[in-house]
Amino acid sequence: MKLAYGREGLDLSLPDGLNVDVIQRQHVEALADQAGAVRDALRHPIGSPPLREWVKPSDTVAIVCNDVTRPTPYHTILPVLLEELSDISDRNIVLLIATGTHRPCTPEELGAMFGEQVVKRFHIVQNDARDRDAHALVGATPGGGEVWIHKEYLRCSVRILTGFIEPHFFAGFSGGGKACMPGMARLETIMRNHNARNIDDPKAAWGVTRGNPVWEGIHEAARMIPATFLLNVALNCEKGITAVFAGDLDLAHEQGCAYVKRHAMAAAHKRYDIVIASNSGYPLDLNLYQAVKGMSAAAQIVGEGGTIIMAADCEDGIPEHGWYKRLLFEADDLASLLAMIRSGDCCCQDAWQVQIHAAVCARNDVYLFSRHLVDEEIELAMLRPCRDIAATVDRLLQVYGLNASICVLPDGTQTIPYVSTERER
Repeated sequence: MKLAYGREGLDLSLPDGLNVDVIQRQHVEALADQAGAVRDALRHPIGSPPLREWVKPSDTVAIVCNDVTRPTPYHTILPVLLEELSDISDRNIVLLIATGTHRPCTPEELGAMFGEQVVKRFHIVQNDARDRDAHALVGATPGGGEVWIHKEYLRCSVRILTGFIEPHFFAGFSGGGKACMPGMARLETIMRNHNARNIDDPKAAWGVTRGNPVWEGIHEAARMIPATFLLNVALNCEKGITAVFAGDLDLAHEQGCAYVKRHAMAAAHKRYDIVIASNSGYPLDLNLYQAVKGMSAAAQIVGEGGTIIMAADCEDGIPEHGWYKRLLFEADDLASLLAMIRSGDCCCQDAWQVQIHAAVCARNDVYLFSRHLVDEEIELAMLRPCRDIAATVDRLLQVYGLNASICVLPDGTQTIPYVSTERER
């Protein structure tokens, strides 16, 4: 079988006779006319007038786009979207890169994402969450948290949030208001939403929106800023567009999440001794920070005392744009690291990702197969190096026995696995 890994995939061959299950999302063929489907969605949106009627020639328009860590097919989406905005002068359109706390995209990455002509044609602004002067206060959530959003986003009279909808390990689903917050938010706003108590909440989980404190905070922040139009797509494992959801922020995203949930939820009938998972390949496995999502997906179905083998290429290494690497590398052990984060004494960027990373590793042994990280880096990140997945499985069978239960998640984060008997309780 082939794991979604890096740019080319990774062949995995396990010996015959093992107790192996493979869990994959339901395959959906890409739409025959993907650009046409985007155009139709913009002209017949959900709960909103058509985009051409919604936007006036005098408007200033912000098009919010994902960064390089997401496979949103902008070569298909943007030409159609810009065609529907043809009454707007180019100088009144700005492309905003919703980096959240990620590093900025390089010029080469922007060119690959959008095409060189788009990069030359439009003004592009990338969010720097640490630049306090670039953001303005727009209000406070019911819980009293201040919401600071990028001024370029706020100055525009029309805001179009774009992206793709996938399961998310603590925000329920991507897409929707996530492009606004954390995408265009200031660091303090993001950290308040991603605090340790919210991350530990049982509803801060894959596929859960209503009642999820992280999603609720994202939703509240995005709704504070009016004149927002949504353009989200659903993708199959080949990154082809299978459905388009455009229009009202709430209604379109709700329909998109329901669609993705139907196709991406996958039931298992038990927990496994060994779970082998990918992180859905490039660009989703660009770095170790992103690979925490795949660890979390595998953790949904691994048994107590079981082992996770994570396959993530990490061609961008371990990011140093926040505290993710530093917190992991400087920690004495998992228990003290988790205690510090949960105590509230760790008010630093990326603590949420470290919290989930450490929580998974505290419950299970986690091996990492990566061609771009050396053993020392993997060990400092509190993971176990794996240079050959099949050989690692062979060694683990000496611990669990030849009848050990094994599950493979070849699509990684594109599948939400769950134990059906536990969900029914």
